[in-house]
Amino acid sequence: MTFAWLCSIFVELNYSGINMQLPKAEEEIMKYLWKLDLAFMKDILNEFPDPKPATTTVATLLKRMIDRGVVGYTQYPNGRQYFPTTKKSEYFASHMNRLIKRFFNDSASQFASFFAKETNLSEKELLDLRDIINQQIDNKKNQGD
Repeated sequence: MTFAWLCSIFVELNYSGINMQLPKAEEEIMKYLWKLDLAFMKDILNEFPDPKPATTTVATLLKRMIDRGVVGYTQYPNGRQYFPTTKKSEYFASHMNRLIKRFFNDSASQFASFFAKETNLSEKELLDLRDIINQQIDNKKNQGD
């Protein structure tokens, strides 16, 4: 995850209406699916470090994720090919929104202040953040025209 990507998600926090929180095991599978984009069961299992979970465990987790609507699949004669139906940026934005709501009184400004002051950002990172915010301000102004 790059700093610029994190900052771009930060300034777009309110665009996503997604409100989800996956258990840790399901989130791990999502990370692999986001990385692979399309994957059969064997591909997902290969991503896990040793000792790998049982195929039945991953199959159960995938079923739950399909039921939640965060994973889809295409059925082939030799098995299912899975794919994420939720973008990584949308999922991350959902987490950031919850964090801001819980710890910063639902104020993105309070979060931004904390983020800028308490994370020991370099001058270049602060300038990058300012550029990203300025770009988002310009985008908002142009949408109003």
